[in-house]
Amino acid sequence: MTDPHTLFTSLFSAAVAAADPERTIGDHLPPRPKGRTIVIGAGKGSAQMARALERAWDRPLEGVVVTRYGYGCDCERIEIIEAAHPVPDEAGLKAGQRLLAAVAGLTADDLVIALVSGGGSALLPAPPASLTLADEIEVNEALLASGAPISAMNTVRKHVSCIKGGRLAAAAHPARVVSLIVSDIPGDNPAHVASGPTVPDGATRTDALSVVDTYRLKLPDAVMVHIRSPAADAPMPDEARFAGNEVRVIASAGISLEAAVAEARRHGIEAVILSDAIEGEAREVGKVHAAIAREIALRDRPFARPVLLLSGGETTVTIAQKGGRGGRNTEFLLSLALGIEGLAGVHAFAADTDGIDGSEANAGAFADGTTATRLRGLGHDPRALLARHDAWAAFDALGDLFAPGPTGTNVNDLRAGVVL
Repeated sequence: MTDPHTLFTSLFSAAVAAADPERTIGDHLPPRPKGRTIVIGAGKGSAQMARALERAWDRPLEGVVVTRYGYGCDCERIEIIEAAHPVPDEAGLKAGQRLLAAVAGLTADDLVIALVSGGGSALLPAPPASLTLADEIEVNEALLASGAPISAMNTVRKHVSCIKGGRLAAAAHPARVVSLIVSDIPGDNPAHVASGPTVPDGATRTDALSVVDTYRLKLPDAVMVHIRSPAADAPMPDEARFAGNEVRVIASAGISLEAAVAEARRHGIEAVILSDAIEGEAREVGKVHAAIAREIALRDRPFARPVLLLSGGETTVTIAQKGGRGGRNTEFLLSLALGIEGLAGVHAFAADTDGIDGSEANAGAFADGTTATRLRGLGHDPRALLARHDAWAAFDALGDLFAPGPTGTNVNDLRAGVVL
């Protein structure tokens, strides 16, 4: 079998390729309209989606999409704007205004194609009149530190926005809206990807307030006043103005995990998908994955060695101590490394398929049964690093970070562990 680092890198490449819009978008194009075709979009993979659409679309089109700084690409007919992620900025605010302007004044003969991928929530700040960009930034920072699952975070986000929760599609009415979605959401609910700018759901402001209470969010007073008011109400999916719209998920974690299985078998090792929708605290999920790997290594159950374990979804990190550097994938791995310490033949990998884990330049890292021991040998306490959410520093010290750069897509996390 190929050495573990090469195997994991190959699995990552196969998973990303399966979500490449150049491969997938052509199978999901809507019929050409009588009128204009307007393209809008937001997310870490939306620029590459725009380029793929331009190449596949044989009629005139125009539009604008927003992506993260450094994630843009050259397009001929669709304008690409870059803005901040994961914390919104002024460029994102202006981009949201541009998207709303792009769909204004359309007719029933026109078509809007929305290119939506993960990361769009931060890239499309659009606070209501009673709030400011600073308020929305504060909401976003509180959510990121809360440990809330992405679905809960987006329930709050869409109730403090003029563009999320289906509002962008509502602004395009009476034009037909076809949303092409690259899903980074466990369960692939398209209304939760990028907080659903073109896909409404049934969540209410009561649900948003419940998230605030459950996760003890400290939000600005003006935000709380807004969420408690009818002005926060998002449109409902059964409204007539959404009746002719379509939603198509063109890439997802499940599809990418199947591609990773095929790649593992090409390398001569059997693979098992544990789940494509795992959520929860990254360090706790790491403990569970470590326990499964340990059971296989010591008892050959529930799977016989050699075997590759795969999982997808999105874990969370509740920030108990500020100041550390890292993301959910490195935190998952450092926790797992402590759980497999001393086990020979157990290797692990975790990375975000968009190429960035948290705020650093790496997508994830590699770990094995020697990781925690090697850290101690360098004078680091792995448990202390984990406690202060400084997993990036741990894997940087070991030279085990994985940094492929921006990938142009985003179907969330790929976690892999091999037990030999």
